[in-house]
Amino acid sequence: MPFDYQHDPEAIERQSFEQIRALTDLSGLDADQTQIAMRLVHTCGEPEIVQALHFSERAVETGLAAVSAEAPVLCDVEMVKHGLTRRMFGDRPLCFLNDPRVPALAKAAGETRSMAALELWEPHLSGSIVVIGNAPTALFRLLERLEAGAPKPALVIGMPVGFIGAAESKEALMEHGQALGIEWMALSGRRGGSALAAATLNALARVQRGIRW
Repeated sequence: MPFDYQHDPEAIERQSFEQIRALTDLSGLDADQTQIAMRLVHTCGEPEIVQALHFSERAVETGLAAVSAEAPVLCDVEMVKHGLTRRMFGDRPLCFLNDPRVPALAKAAGETRSMAALELWEPHLSGSIVVIGNAPTALFRLLERLEAGAPKPALVIGMPVGFIGAAESKEALMEHGQALGIEWMALSGRRGGSALAAATLNALARVQRGIRW
């Protein structure tokens, strides 16, 4: 059963980004933001997702500096951690969701494991890159801890997905991020997920290395 399809991986990627540029409204984005936006479209296959993508004023600049400095990377779930390109980040990404201490912390506080896991982030938080792609409760808890005086990350990528609290947690990040002294990238609304959150940081790392489409 012969099929006529493209075999060459370089040609597949090149043609994909040619179509993405043709199909996506990238107006209003600078050159670096455009690279991130196109990578998100490449990840989900929806050019319209760019309409939900938002950046704080210095998000890309600060994120690039953090990537260059090999800052710690904190992930809310293992899927985000494993979605990050290993040749660019090595073993730096950290996820404490499955740490054996977390279930007891969550049970004692009557909260989600994603919230409880943030108790273990504190030693790594200052100057870090936080990537939240699954749990709105993790993003809410991060904002609460920052308001209480926790060390500030360099960049928060806030892209939790879902119907309960997802849109609201990202609205809170975008509304209060400046007052909390953090830079952020976010997808408004219910859309998000581990693949998109990881793709955002992967795109930032590619820009830092001069890899562009």
